[in-house]
Amino acid sequence: MGFPKVLVSTAASGDTRPIVGTRDVVLIPSVVDVAGINSISELIYREAAAAVCGMMEQSPPPQRQEKPLIAITMFGNTTAAVERCKRQLEAQGYECLVFHCTGTGGQTMEGLVEDGRIAAVLDMTTTEWADELCGGVFTAGDARLEAPGRVGIPHLVVPGCIDMVNFGGADTVPERYRDRLLYAWNANVTLMRTNVEENEQLGEIFAQKLNRARGGTAVLIPTRGYSLLGASGERFHQPEADAAFEQALQSRLHPHIRCETLELAINDEAFADRAVRLLTELLAAQQAAQERQDKRGGAVHD
Repeated sequence: MGFPKVLVSTAASGDTRPIVGTRDVVLIPSVVDVAGINSISELIYREAAAAVCGMMEQSPPPQRQEKPLIAITMFGNTTAAVERCKRQLEAQGYECLVFHCTGTGGQTMEGLVEDGRIAAVLDMTTTEWADELCGGVFTAGDARLEAPGRVGIPHLVVPGCIDMVNFGGADTVPERYRDRLLYAWNANVTLMRTNVEENEQLGEIFAQKLNRARGGTAVLIPTRGYSLLGASGERFHQPEADAAFEQALQSRLHPHIRCETLELAINDEAFADRAVRLLTELLAAQQAAQERQDKRGGAVHD
């Protein structure tokens, strides 16, 4: 991340997600085929070379005190909770990186975790797994939820927005879902409420992923609604579907993984406050464990 990267390619237009992925790559369409120098390709190659030179000549940013990075996942339906958590964590001396869970967002976050850049993850919004399960447009792939546990950093997981699957405009909803509870979030986004069976499957998947974690992991569940639309009185409020997730998760989760339920909606201030306290507890436990390990190592060395 941050290293200058420019790619000239005939494929640098249209769907470039397979090329760029989650990295800061600058793509320049070659316009003509990459087959020698001609009056068009010469202009393109000069443009690409100038872009790289400009990046290389850019003055480095001023040195600043490094703060531990906390990754937080967010969606429109969890914005209030995330903003409150972010303010509190920044007041404690952390720098927060917020990732919008549109598939690429979750993948980018987990990629940075794999790179060793992230100190902990507040996974407030795990909706991408609902899309992965049901064929929505915001899937982050079947490896979502794995990176923090594999690296061994603190990971607090909340079932934020798993009560919805994302599609495009209303005409893009698959035929098999046309009789389901749908909501037009805007002209380009149609949300589908996940049902009991799907939430049960999600509980099983979450348990399977989190049980493999090497670091401190915990789950915090807002039993009165996983999203803005899932709160009491709102269109997606279906306690029986939420309960299916909770029961499936708790029946399969390893006993050493803390799982708390709060009689709150996800955007209630008290829920965000508890999420911050629980994450900082995980961070403190990790630091204490590291200090004990360092002392043992020092004793062996002596």
